[in-house]
Order: sequence, then C-alpha cells, then structure tokens
Amino acid sequence: MPKPVLVIIGSGGMGAAIARRVGAGRTLVLADFDETRLEAFAASMRDDGYAAVEQKVDVSDRASVAALADTAASLGPVIAVAHTAGVSPQQAPVTAILHVDLLGTAIVLEEFQHVIAEGGAGVVISSMGGHMGSSPQDLEQALATTPTDELLELPFLSAENLTDAGAAYSLAKRANRLRVTAAAPSWGDRGARINSISPGIISTPMGQLELSGADGGGMRAMLDASATKRLGTPEDIANAADFLLDPRSSFITGTDLLVDGGVIAALRSGRLSIPGV
Repeated sequence: MPKPVLVIIGSGGMGAAIARRVGAGRTLVLADFDETRLEAFAASMRDDGYAAVEQKVDVSDRASVAALADTAASLGPVIAVAHTAGVSPQQAPVTAILHVDLLGTAIVLEEFQHVIAEGGAGVVISSMGGHMGSSPQDLEQALATTPTDELLELPFLSAENLTDAGAAYSLAKRANRLRVTAAAPSWGDRGARINSISPGIISTPMGQLELSGADGGGMRAMLDASATKRLGTPEDIANAADFLLDPRSSFITGTDLLVDGGVIAALRSGRLSIPGV
C-alpha cells in the first residue's frame, strides 16, 4: 500500500520546517523553481531518513503545477499540501510578485483541489501584510472570485495602476486569504480542507533580506510594538501548519491563522502606527 503523500511547494525556511515537522512516514514531494536549491533540499531530507522526491515547478504556469499535482497523485493519496513559495518586495518587481504570489497561489488552489484525498488538507502561506489596510468591497470580491486565468487582467493590477512592489505584495497576500476562503467549499466537496497562514516577520533568508532593505526600520518598529517583541522562527510556522494539516483541526476550513507575534494586534489597538495603513 502506498504511503500518504505530503507536497511541499517552496524549499525555503518555512517549507523545510514544515517538511521536517510533518513529513515522517509519508512520501514527500518537494517542489521549487530553483533546481539547485531544490536538489540540495531533497538530498538533505533523504540523508535524514525521509522518503523524498523532487520536481521543479513554476507556480505561475498552470501546466507546470498540474504536472506536479499529477506526480503527487501517482505516488499515493495526497493527504497534505503546503504551498510556501513566494517572492518579497526586496526580491522581485511588481510583475513577478503578481505572477508568483497572486496568480501562482490561485493556480495551486485549483490544481491541487483535483487531487487532494478525502480527509486531506492544504495550507497556503500568506502574510500579515494582507491584514494591513483595507480595500473596497468590489476589489476584494474581484480578487476572491475572478477566474484564475483572468486575474492579472484586472484593471487595478495593471502596470499603470500598481507600481509599488510593497503594495503589490500586500494586495497579493490579501488575495491569498480571500481565494482560500472562496476555494474552501470546492475542497469540501472532496472531503478536504484548505486554510491559510499569515506569518509576521520570520527569520528566514527572505525575512532577513526584508529587514536589511529600505523598509527595515519600519519592520523593527513593528517588532518593538508587538506583544512578543521578537522575530518569528520557521518552527513557529511549522507548528501552525502541523495543526491545520492534522485531523485535530477537522472543523477548521476556509480561514486564516495570523502568526505574527502580535504586530497586527498592536496596529489595530493603536499602539503601532504605520503611515498609509
């Protein structure tokens, strides 16, 4: 009998932590766009006794994601999917952020909906950035329900209207939460669940890059104003994913778990003030 399959999309700090936390006794399908990093990650997991295979994926390309889903399903029942791949404002321009963080997540939600096993669950890594500010209801409705292949054609996502990478990132991450909620009924038709996790400032290479960038001072102010006053760790996110992927959370679907050390609470309580938010 084939072992249950866990798919990890993204081989960065969060993806690796989730794989190690929940991958024992399962076939791990590891995916990333960076083949060198992916091969090193898969080799490390196999060296530590995990059953791991790897496959390159471009999450912004439907055919690539569909091929990954097909590979996973061919190996056994796909009982868990963790989509952690993404790019940040310091790493990529607006166009790449929209293709990877926005379109890519929408494609993953659709393609893995077709192969997730009954009783299975998925998690999508969003961001606390998606909780900052507010958007008109019609914009949120468009982000939530526009057909995936038409998403990037929305007027407010055009190059003329969206020029700032930080704004694009926040908008994409807000859309991730909205599309998870919209996808939950369809996943439920298969007897499966889907949720998102919104991390705060996490000590991964991506997080450290953002801290060293132009917005680093503002991010440190967020940490100082938060209840925990510390960076998050990849293990903090793995803890949350472990719960949401486990039958212990069988009554939870279509929602977002904010794992940010209290930054958004500080913002909403008035302790923290962010210009423009």
